[in-house]
Amino acid sequence: MSFTLYNAPQSTCSQRVRFVLNAKGLAFDEIKLDLLAGDQLKPDYLALNPNGVVPTLDHDGNIIVDSAVIIEYLDEVMPQGENFTPRDPVVRARMRTLMRFIDEMPAAAVRVPTYNLAFLPRIAAMSEESFQAFAESKPLRREFMLAMGRTGFPQKDMDAAMQRLRRSYERMDAEIAKGEGPWLLGRDISLADVMAMPAIVRMADLGEARGWQDLSRVRRWFEAIRAHPAFKPTYYPGSLLTERFPHLQDKLKVAAASGA
Repeated sequence: MSFTLYNAPQSTCSQRVRFVLNAKGLAFDEIKLDLLAGDQLKPDYLALNPNGVVPTLDHDGNIIVDSAVIIEYLDEVMPQGENFTPRDPVVRARMRTLMRFIDEMPAAAVRVPTYNLAFLPRIAAMSEESFQAFAESKPLRREFMLAMGRTGFPQKDMDAAMQRLRRSYERMDAEIAKGEGPWLLGRDISLADVMAMPAIVRMADLGEARGWQDLSRVRRWFEAIRAHPAFKPTYYPGSLLTERFPHLQDKLKVAAASGA
């Protein structure tokens, strides 16, 4: 069996899939796309994934798209190594409920601070014509890009995103408490944990870890996911925004100095 993963190092959705592949010890070829350069919008890639987003998995010629679908697919077809899907159908349903919540709440909300804090300088440097063309070319993110514009999302949108993230942390805390931890469903890591991981890592990378510092269970969960053997190979050098965008380093230093 052969796996080829089309992805981007800093893409949160790509990080989910790399984590599962690494946890299962599956060798895979990695084709890295530069999203800001528009690699995901080129005809040859759109032929594989008409949504124009990453990741896309090629498994022996079978094309699987959408990170949540891919990680469920991998757990089904490659049960060896670590398994992330509970056997109990009730617990499995709870996991899938959390997966939907994560895509609706933290995974969506994290895009606003990501674009405002990391991508905006590059976007602001575009001409209006170039920006409009860039936004119009995105099958799934057109309206999102146009709402942001070349000046970024307004403060009210940033505040709303941060509030949605806070509610997400609180939901995570409650779920961990329900199952007595350390993971969202209890003692065993699941696909719900993998789904949540990149948004939390992203906010820490943006210097916003203070958002869950008063939630001890979430803090311990974050420590546990970072200690997982699959974490380091998933977050190889170049996977964090602070490694690509030097202007974020100052914000991270300020956050570290304040104990956030």
